[in-house]
Amino acid sequence: MSLPQPVPPSWKDLGKSSKDLLDRDFPIYGTSLEVKTKTPSNVTFKVAGDANSKTNIINGDVEAKYSDPKNGITFTQAWTTANFLRTNVELENQVAKGLKFELNTGLHPDKGTKTAVFGTTYKQPGAHSRAFVDFFKGPTFTADAVLGRDGFLVGGEASYNVTEGKITRYAAALGYSAPEYNVTLHGLGNLSTFSASYYHRVSRDVEAGAKAIYDTKATTSNVSLEVGAKAYLDAAAFIKAKVNSAGLVVLGYTQALRPGVKVSAGLALDTQKLNDATPGGPAHKVGASFVFEG
Repeated sequence: MSLPQPVPPSWKDLGKSSKDLLDRDFPIYGTSLEVKTKTPSNVTFKVAGDANSKTNIINGDVEAKYSDPKNGITFTQAWTTANFLRTNVELENQVAKGLKFELNTGLHPDKGTKTAVFGTTYKQPGAHSRAFVDFFKGPTFTADAVLGRDGFLVGGEASYNVTEGKITRYAAALGYSAPEYNVTLHGLGNLSTFSASYYHRVSRDVEAGAKAIYDTKATTSNVSLEVGAKAYLDAAAFIKAKVNSAGLVVLGYTQALRPGVKVSAGLALDTQKLNDATPGGPAHKVGASFVFEG
């Protein structure tokens, strides 16, 4: 008797464990702040902002989200400091189990630009598929799917421009997922860029991962490599470190001060410029993030 198959991850979440390990909790481009609160009526408010030391630009947004789990409805409205309005409406598990409809719209009054993307997601044991229509770009139809069996994963994505009448983008992926580790291979950019990533939970307190990327269109034939690790110091704190083939070393430290309050600090060191008296540009970076949730 065969075991029931789990729902595989979506196309965008293939290799997510490795990506999160290598990309998250490294606040090295300035200071960010996020405050999130939730009311008894299932309305969540979020205010977020960041001062980017790389661009010297301060960005922020205010978001309100209402969810009705009983009827499968979620409504989100956001407004940014760039005067961009975002709206998202979702309806899930009402027409059929595992089926979700969503509409994402955007409006920039100052520039007169607008966006509208309608999407569907259908997931069941062994399969996870999505389809989107971007009404103001083409219109463009994009579909992706991931099939899973006994831990093995295979997926693909393709975009079709209705106006031009041709496929504008396609990609493929293979992977294997186990409780303690996973491996993912991607062929992106019309199979011009290839990446391989892995994630391994070494123990309860230690995680490790790596990612290699080869771009066939790059002027050099070198493969870029990034390796990282995460270690929990206790139930409320962890440290992270990563290094890439360009000689950049990044460190991160996250501490939960109390329930709902989290602080992270990050430091990036360019090892190739450690001995430069006057390095061109900011060779080293530092930053911090603060999260308040209640």
